[in-house]
Amino acid sequence: MDRPATPASTPATATAPAPAPVAVVGLGTMGTGIAEVLARAGREVIGIDTSHAAAAKAVLALEASTARAVEKERMTEAERAETLARFRTFSDLQAAADADLVIEVVPESYEVKQQVFRELDGIVGPTAILATGTNALSVTRLAADSAHPERVLGLHFFNPAPAMKLVEVVSSVLTEPRAVEHVTALALALGKEPVAVGDRPGFIADGLLFGYLNQAAAMYEAKYASREDIDAAMKLGCGLPMGPLALLDLIGVDTARTVLDAMYAESRDRLHAPAPILKQLSEAGLTGRKAGLGFYSYAAPGSSQVVTDTLTPAPDATAGPTREVRSVGVAGSGTMASGIAEVFAKAGYDVVLAARSQEKADTAKSRIAKSLSRSVDKGRMTAEARDETLARITPAGSLDAFAEVDLALEAVAEDLEVKQQLFATLDKICKPGAILATTTSSLPVVACARVTSRPQDVIGMHFFNPAPAMKLVEIVRTVLTSDAVHATVREVTTRIRKHPVDCGDRAGFIVNALLFPYLNNAVRMVQEHYASLDDVDLAMKLGGGYPMGPFELLDVVGLDVSLAIQKVLHREFRDPGLAPSPLLEHLVAAGCLGRKTGRGFREYARR
Repeated sequence: MDRPATPASTPATATAPAPAPVAVVGLGTMGTGIAEVLARAGREVIGIDTSHAAAAKAVLALEASTARAVEKERMTEAERAETLARFRTFSDLQAAADADLVIEVVPESYEVKQQVFRELDGIVGPTAILATGTNALSVTRLAADSAHPERVLGLHFFNPAPAMKLVEVVSSVLTEPRAVEHVTALALALGKEPVAVGDRPGFIADGLLFGYLNQAAAMYEAKYASREDIDAAMKLGCGLPMGPLALLDLIGVDTARTVLDAMYAESRDRLHAPAPILKQLSEAGLTGRKAGLGFYSYAAPGSSQVVTDTLTPAPDATAGPTREVRSVGVAGSGTMASGIAEVFAKAGYDVVLAARSQEKADTAKSRIAKSLSRSVDKGRMTAEARDETLARITPAGSLDAFAEVDLALEAVAEDLEVKQQLFATLDKICKPGAILATTTSSLPVVACARVTSRPQDVIGMHFFNPAPAMKLVEIVRTVLTSDAVHATVREVTTRIRKHPVDCGDRAGFIVNALLFPYLNNAVRMVQEHYASLDDVDLAMKLGGGYPMGPFELLDVVGLDVSLAIQKVLHREFRDPGLAPSPLLEHLVAAGCLGRKTGRGFREYARR
């Protein structure tokens, strides 16, 4: 086909020879996506698959996606026609003979991939680069089996390839720099963000992501929380686009198991040992969306529509006798306490905000007033609603003001002794039948309950910061909490327009138990000089859909807070893989606690 090989602004006399075609071997979902990216960027693409059905499906997928692009005015009909013409499919590897780059995305099997590379060695030219799309297997092992290991590397796209910006460029100890430079330049030309990494299972993004997914599967298998609550907790508590179990269904349960097997074979870290439920689902053919069944049930194989099944909780599954709650006491004067008080007051509850002194309580109410005024300025509430909300909040310098509240919540320092003293005091002051709640994020709720004469009335309500904005509340029930208290707190949580998720009384609850080991593993990755802070943050934002990279988040949360939570998790579960990273401990010992001190993993301008 005759077409310009250079931008339109370049004189015709300066045209360069058209680049050699790129071959994509394996036209499954990922191979088809990569082919689309290349074709839309102007490259001739040779699609190769032994299955004629897979090749035909790939063509149909490209036709459909480009048609949608025309409908949305992202390309013209002429551009669509050119794109489709650049994609040709074949069933024989001989079609790759003229390609300068071959990307294989065949099944995750050493035998299958090695066979492809052995055949390609006798087909492609001496300067052609062979790239594997693996996200789990050793690139070094694949290269070593090739006749020309210096030209073999990894080129790991993320699904869906047209939408995801990240591409991990994986070098083995045998890869020559020319090959790395070539594919890095190509990735940039495709509008992607290439990140150079060394060869180890999972690389950066999947290396961190799959450990987290595995822990979520194990949490569900242990019946610690429902699949719906685990997924809702991570979406609402961390701002993730998908919950971990829904993501496992999208990736494929069998694929996840393969990746984790490879990771565990190298790391021997129990956090990477595939949860037994992954094996059970895989061997039963319940591999996720592609099968129509996995952790969830779907309308049909390949469908994204979740349908109800026998595990779907009924709307009134936790309903039961409840207690009346009209007034709420919040103990504390910090950001969390004032935020919780604001949430309850906006929902129409009378709130007593008690601090260690009247001055501190008044200051906390002033903080709420400023927050509400900002909402008025942004048009989120009226001045009248602001004044009514403030009028519902009574600041007090003593817990004695809690004598008639129906629900007392503490949001004081994360210190068990401090909380136990406070609960012992509340037990004496609060009326019979009042519910006592702790907002702890890591301490045992039952330890607070045991210092009272009413352990059945004690429960955890873990809000997330900032409380007015974050929708999630983890409802932490101890073995002593009564059904009526649990039902009441769930009902109240809904009334304050938050999303309740149920979990048992163990370290980290849902969110922190899944989040902080992931953060700790990111620190280890940098500590071991596998990747830089910037590359890890970029990989998780672009490859995992995280709103913040792990090091950005650690500096915001506070390294001291993160270390304390990691220590609690390690102490409770006694898993060596949960031991805090020495680098994290060293930074905390040096007083580098993150943004609040001006230095953590990065340095910040002093305010």
